[in-house]
Amino acid sequence: MGLMGRVLGVGGAAKSMGAAVTGVAEVFVGNRAAREAAASAQLTTALGQYGAEFASVRASRFDGFMNGLNRLPRPLLVGGTLGLFVYAMFAPAGFSVRMQGLALVPEPLWWLLGAIVSFYFGARELHYRREGALPAIPIVMAARSVTQAEVAAVADPAASGQTFDAAAAPDADLEPDPAPAAFFGRPAPRPAPPLAVAARAADPQFNAALEEWRQLRA
Repeated sequence: MGLMGRVLGVGGAAKSMGAAVTGVAEVFVGNRAAREAAASAQLTTALGQYGAEFASVRASRFDGFMNGLNRLPRPLLVGGTLGLFVYAMFAPAGFSVRMQGLALVPEPLWWLLGAIVSFYFGARELHYRREGALPAIPIVMAARSVTQAEVAAVADPAASGQTFDAAAAPDADLEPDPAPAAFFGRPAPRPAPPLAVAARAADPQFNAALEEWRQLRA
């Protein structure tokens, strides 16, 4: 068959015809592989940006030393408070003298100490919450699925169950009457997309959700 095709010249003509048909089809419906590659590249770029925001920088020796100092007050407060009970049992006389000294501390100074301890514990809790990276993948994946669904609906209205009428495109802003659809138990059809949006659906960088948002803002 290959020899007959070369003799009759059918193989080259068939390839040329197939390439021509493919080129004409891509003008109207676009290249699906290119759209999927563009969507994948967009998702990868978005995830890379989110990862760069939550990337942790390697701490230096000074940072490690300061982190160690920041961890000391809490165990010291707990250990010191429990140590007072032990000290009161083993040396009651010395403990009473120390407590009389604490009674001489003015009340505003106790308020200041309480504020310092409260702000310290609050700052440490906020620091640990900031270190935890929030999961951004579900948000990005949801936005990507909506975008692909909108692009597929515009590029192939027959497959998505929608109809597109070029004559009715200027009146696309008019909302359809939901009464007949509600009477037959079917959802009301969405308005047909404008002709300009349908023509741009072949562009791999086309974003149907963004175009719809711009139309609502206009």
